[in-house]
Amino acid sequence: MDEDNRPGADLPAVRGGFGVDFLGVRVDLPVLDGPLRDDAVTWEGGDAIPYTHFSLALSRSRRLARWVGWNIDGAGLLKLSRSDIAFATDPRLPEDVQTGNELYSGNRLDRGHLARRADLLWGGPEEAQRANRDSFHYTNIAPQIDDFNQSSRNGLWGRLEDALFEGVDVEDLRASVFGGPVFQDDDRVYRGVQLPREYWKLVVFVEDGALRARAFLLAQDLVQLQALPDLDEFRVYQITVPELEERTGLRFSEALHAADVPAAAISRAPGERQPLADLDDIRW
Repeated sequence: MDEDNRPGADLPAVRGGFGVDFLGVRVDLPVLDGPLRDDAVTWEGGDAIPYTHFSLALSRSRRLARWVGWNIDGAGLLKLSRSDIAFATDPRLPEDVQTGNELYSGNRLDRGHLARRADLLWGGPEEAQRANRDSFHYTNIAPQIDDFNQSSRNGLWGRLEDALFEGVDVEDLRASVFGGPVFQDDDRVYRGVQLPREYWKLVVFVEDGALRARAFLLAQDLVQLQALPDLDEFRVYQITVPELEERTGLRFSEALHAADVPAAAISRAPGERQPLADLDDIRW
C-alpha cells in the first residue's frame, strides 16, 4: 500500500473538523457533562477531536467514539474508491485509548463507519480524498454485526441520509449528522471491549428557512455473535431529542430541541413504538 494512502499519513495538516455554521444556522456539538466529560480523551483542551469534515469525542474507558458529528454537502459529493486505504489508529492519540483490528479479526464483527464514508467525500479532489482516508481511522469505527444493514427492512439505517435528500426539499442539499453508539453498563464484553447493542443518529437540516432535527435509534441483538439461527433483525426507531439525551447522557442545544419533531407526531410511548418498516414511515 502506498504510504500516502494510510489514514493519518498527512495528519499534521490542519483539520477543520465539524463546522458548526455549516448550515447557515449554528448547530453546536453535543455536550459531555460530569463523568462523560471526565472520561473523554482530550484534544487541545477540549473533547472534540477534528478530522476532515467531521469531529468526534472518544471515550477513554470504552475506547470507542461517544459521538461523531459530520457535515454533508450533498450537491458536491464525489465518488472515490476505498481501495488501498487501510484501517489504522490515529497517530495523534495514545494507542491505549483506541480499539484496533484486534477486536475484528476472525469473527462476524464488521468495522462499521460511524460517520459514513460516502457522506464525507466533498470539496476539492484533494480535500475529499483526505476525508476519505480520515474516515478509516479506528476512532470513527465501531463494532457492528456483519448483517447490520442487510435486513428485510432494506438497510434503513444506512439510507437515512440518502432519504433526507430524496424526500425533503433540503436547502442547498446540506445536512449535519451526529451519531454514535449507546453505551450501557451491561454491554457484553468481547475480547476486552464492551460491544454496544444500540446505535443512534441525529439528522439536522434546514427546510423553508427553519432548522429541523430528527433522531433515530437502531437496536442490535448481540446474541448473533453466537451464530444462532433465526435471530431477530436490527430495528430502526424514530425517537425524540429528549429520549436520545436520556439514552446517551449527552446534551444537545436548545436549538436542536426546538427543531425536533413534536413528540405527539411519534405518538406511542417508547415501549409501544413500532420500528420503521420503510423510509416513508419517517416523520420528517
